[in-house]
Amino acid sequence: MAEHIPFMDRLKTAWRILVDAAFAAEVERGLAELEARKKPVVVPPERVHASALMLLAGFQREGRLMDFLQQEVAGFTDSDIGAAARIVHGGCRKILAQFFSFEPAVKGTEGAPMTVPAGFDAQRIRLTGNVTGQAPFKGILKHQGWVSTDVRMPLISESLDPRVVAPAELELS
Repeated sequence: MAEHIPFMDRLKTAWRILVDAAFAAEVERGLAELEARKKPVVVPPERVHASALMLLAGFQREGRLMDFLQQEVAGFTDSDIGAAARIVHGGCRKILAQFFSFEPAVKGTEGAPMTVPAGFDAQRIRLTGNVTGQAPFKGILKHQGWVSTDVRMPLISESLDPRVVAPAELELS
């Protein structure tokens, strides 16, 4: 920008800064504001991903998902794992319904024939199997997919540490 200001005007401004303390302070404040705007605001990862951590905390609180996933299950029977999965499923499903609404990515019955027209949305429909040629494609619907229609994640208070997915529990006697 300085290349567009005539030399004499720059010299007058420099002289005024030297002799006028109030003006010099004003210029210094302006330069500090400019410098502050240049610096990117560094947001810690736990703040960037706070809503995901809060969702994980909800899954832990209601369904003990973290406990289930962190547990080595190789030594348990299938019936023990099934019983635990029922509890995890119920609690996590409750949290999912609290924060989101979903609808199928495509209308149709799983296992039924389906034709995918040219220009289909590749984010909603993934073709598998023997994918050759051009659309329309004919196949069997293996999974209807899911699309979120509503997200109701809460705002996270600055005083809350979102990294704490589950606090330690201490039972007092």
